[in-house]
Amino acid sequence: MAAHQSRNRSRAANADGAAALQLLGDDTRRAIVEHLAQGPSSVGDLARRLPVTRSAVSQHLAALKTAHLVSDAAEGTKRIYRLDPAGIQLLRTYLDHMWASALESFGAAVNTPANPTARTPTRSPRTRKRST
Repeated sequence: MAAHQSRNRSRAANADGAAALQLLGDDTRRAIVEHLAQGPSSVGDLARRLPVTRSAVSQHLAALKTAHLVSDAAEGTKRIYRLDPAGIQLLRTYLDHMWASALESFGAAVNTPANPTARTPTRSPRTRKRST
């Protein structure tokens, strides 16, 4: 039963990682994450650095927050957004797993012996045409 629960958690983590990666396929969301990697910021500060409205930044932040890539906290009259380390770690774990799987598949393909019954193409001897 514990192995079953572990597999289910792993699948859920993969699904969450895939969803987070899909969200970062949007240029504006990726730019927001890149700005927040430099430090916490308010919606207004982000909107001043990006070619979109405050409303659009708020909508993108809501999507990133749902995916646990950013978190927010009230500071005075502003909401300050920062990267959520747990969500970023989930994304990293997903990418690491995908990369490891790709390398494993590549290694298996490289280490698979060639089909011994397959014929290796041979070169036919060249015949030179003599000039007369």
